[in-house]
Amino acid sequence: MNGQPELRHLGDLWVYDRSAVEEGGTSYYLSRGDDGSSKLLAVEGDPAGFDDTHPGPGGIVLCPLTSTNARVLRSRLPWLSPVPLGLRTSAGFGDRLGLATPGHVRAIRQVDEAAQSVAPIFAQQSVRENARTGRTPQQVVDDATWGLLQEGWREPWGADADHLKTPAAVEAFVAAGYTFYTMDPSDFVDDGAHTASAAELESKVMALNWQALEDSRQDLESRYLGAPFVVEGPGETFDRESLWRAAAKYGRAVGHTAEMYRHLANRMQNRAFELEVSVDETNSPTSLAEHFYIASELRRLEVPFVSLAPRFVGSFEKGVDYIGDLDTFAGEFARHAALARELGPYKLSLHSGSDKFSIYGIAARLTKTDSRDLPGALVHLKTAGTSYLEALRTIAQVDSSLFREILTLARECYETDRATYQVSAQLSRVPEPESLSEAELPGLLEQFDTRQVLHVTYGSVLDRFGDRLQVTLRLHEGTYCALLGSHFVRHLSPIVE
Repeated sequence: MNGQPELRHLGDLWVYDRSAVEEGGTSYYLSRGDDGSSKLLAVEGDPAGFDDTHPGPGGIVLCPLTSTNARVLRSRLPWLSPVPLGLRTSAGFGDRLGLATPGHVRAIRQVDEAAQSVAPIFAQQSVRENARTGRTPQQVVDDATWGLLQEGWREPWGADADHLKTPAAVEAFVAAGYTFYTMDPSDFVDDGAHTASAAELESKVMALNWQALEDSRQDLESRYLGAPFVVEGPGETFDRESLWRAAAKYGRAVGHTAEMYRHLANRMQNRAFELEVSVDETNSPTSLAEHFYIASELRRLEVPFVSLAPRFVGSFEKGVDYIGDLDTFAGEFARHAALARELGPYKLSLHSGSDKFSIYGIAARLTKTDSRDLPGALVHLKTAGTSYLEALRTIAQVDSSLFREILTLARECYETDRATYQVSAQLSRVPEPESLSEAELPGLLEQFDTRQVLHVTYGSVLDRFGDRLQVTLRLHEGTYCALLGSHFVRHLSPIVE
C-alpha cells in the first residue's frame, strides 16, 4: 500500500475511494479539490443538521469540514467517535498539524491489515502542544474524524487528553468527547526526596497532607513495613527509609492524581473513560519500591487506571532513540512489568516514545501475557512530535526554500523553546541551511542535533510558517502520507510481532 490518496470520480467530484460509506439510506464521501488544497464532505441523501451547505452535482450536498459538521457526522457514523480501548496493546499518534491521521491509519494497516494488534489513539495532544499550535481539543478530535473518514477506518480508536495538570484543564477535553485522560502530577513530585538526609526526609513525610491522602503515617507504615512485593523473581520489602522516600517523593502526586480523577469522574457524568498516570517527567528514575507505592496507593484511594508511565532508567529525549544501556533498561523494565501484572494488570506507558526503536521489542517481549483475555503486550506507546518531523521531511523534499527558512528560524528559537523539553542537541552541530545542497536537506532529519532542534521549535515555526506548511502539505498529501506510513511501520512492527 503506497501513500498516494486513492481518488475516483463521483459525477464532477473527486472523492477519496475509501471514504465512501452508506448508512441509514444516506451516502457520505470526502471530496478533494483538483489542487488538493480543499476538502468537502459530500452527502447524498439526508443533509439535515449539517450547516453551511451548498448544492453539488447530481443532487449531492456539499458541506465544509466544520466542527458542527464533524459532530453531526459522528452522530450518524458511530465508529467515528472515540471509545475506551481497555488493556489492548495501544499506540498514541500525536498530530500537531491535523493532517497526519491518514498516514497513521495506513501504517497500522501495513503492519496488520485486520487492525486487531494495536489499538490506536488517533487524537492525542497535550495542553502544552495545543497552546503552542493554537489548536483546541475539539479541533484535534475533528481533524482525526475527517482523516478517519478519508481512510474508511471503522475499528475502535481513542482520544487522549495528554499531560493534564489542573482540574481546569480537563474541561475542554470533556466537552470534546475525549475518552483517555493522562494525569500528569509531575509538579507535585519531590525529586529532592531521592537524596534527602534522614532529618530532611522525616520533615518531608511529616509535612504531607495526610487528610487528602485519607491516611496517617502510622497507618502507612503498618501497611508497608516488612510487606513483600514483586511476586515474579526475587522479592523485596520496604524498610522505613525506602518507604519514607517513596512517600515523600510521590505522596503529593498521588493525592493530586486522586483529586484530578474525582473531578474528572464528576464532569464525565457516567460516560466511560480511561485514566493514565504519568510520572515520567521527573529527574530521577522511578524505583521499583516507588512504583509499588504509587500503584498501591492509587488502588487504595479507588483511582482506577489503565496505564502507568514511570520514569524509566536511561534517557528518553525528544525525537531520538533511547540513550542508555539496553541490558540495564531490560532488567529494570522486566521488574516494572512484573509489578504491573501483580498490581493490575495495567499497561506500562512509554512516554516520549517517538523514535525509540531500540527498546520497542524489549518492552513488547517483557509485557507479553499468556492470558486469552489479554492478547498482546501490556504496553502503550506514546508519540507526538515525530509526525511533525515527517512533515518537515516532506517539506525538505518538495520545497527546499521553505525548509531552509524553517531551519533558520528553528536555530534562532532553540535556546528559548527547549526550556520545557528533555533534549541535549547543540546548535554548533546543526548545519547552516545555506551550507547544504538541496539534495542534502532531507538527510538532516536523520541527524541527532538537527532533529531535536526542529522537534522542540514547532510552536515558533507554526506561528510564522503555519499557513505555508498547511498549503504545501495538502498539495503533497501523497508524499506526506507515504513518509508517515513507512516511519510508523518502524514504530509499530516491533510491538505487534
